[in-house]
Amino acid sequence: MSEKIYSMTGFGRAEAQNDRWKISVELKSVNHRFLELNVKAPKKFSAFESKIRTLIKEYAQRGKIDIFITYEDFTEGNATLKYHPELAKQYMSFAEEIERDFSIPNDLTVSKMMNLPDVLTMEEQEMDEDELWKDLENVIREAAENFRHSRNLEGENLRRDLLSKLDELEADVDKVIEREPMIIAEYRNRLEEKTKDLLEDSQIDESRIAAEVVLFADKICTDEETVRLKSHIQNMRDTLILGTGIGRKLDFLAQEMNREANTILSKANDLETSNTGVDLKTGIEKIREQVQNVE
Repeated sequence: MSEKIYSMTGFGRAEAQNDRWKISVELKSVNHRFLELNVKAPKKFSAFESKIRTLIKEYAQRGKIDIFITYEDFTEGNATLKYHPELAKQYMSFAEEIERDFSIPNDLTVSKMMNLPDVLTMEEQEMDEDELWKDLENVIREAAENFRHSRNLEGENLRRDLLSKLDELEADVDKVIEREPMIIAEYRNRLEEKTKDLLEDSQIDESRIAAEVVLFADKICTDEETVRLKSHIQNMRDTLILGTGIGRKLDFLAQEMNREANTILSKANDLETSNTGVDLKTGIEKIREQVQNVE
């Protein structure tokens, strides 16, 4: 049974709400050579950034991931009104002093006093950090699970597509293998016909013909390349079955496939083989583009 495979592109969202708060978390990712995390959250959660990064690493190994966190506080009692009597006494003292100095009535009332700067202040109540992190962690984990699920769905699509492309690639390799003996036979026939035309009634030297055919066959021989290419194809199939964390290996195998295809194309001495070599290169390039999406 195949292990799970993950794409590097994905999206996940989760939201939780009670009578005190509402927390929303979104995760979005695109391809990246390594794991890059960008956390965008209210200042209230700045102390948790390290924990958030550690948590996300449980769900992803590669990709550029943006984590968006929003928080709404519904608690009316999350801030308290605080009275500063020492400051109020100073205001009153100065008001009385001004009254004496300028012989004007002191009209400072309680309502006016309450409106003076900093006599009354709104101060936010401290929240329990452990409780706050627990609430946040639950929402992030739910979003991360949804995120990983979306990556897995896309990963399964990638696996099916890559396996299909590998089948097509192997069929092209088989064409190269099947065509090679025909190329050699056709070359021998052309060589014999050309020799007959040149020598007319003279005896054809079969040993010289055979030697020329051997040299030609050696020149166009792609046995090593096709064997290695088939091996890389099977290796990639096996790797796709392994699942998690295979992106880098798939990319390496695609590069090796491309190397063998280049050599086959350079040795091609036949239009049909050249066309098949171009198809090999095109197929491998499509595979290389797809494996860039695999985690």
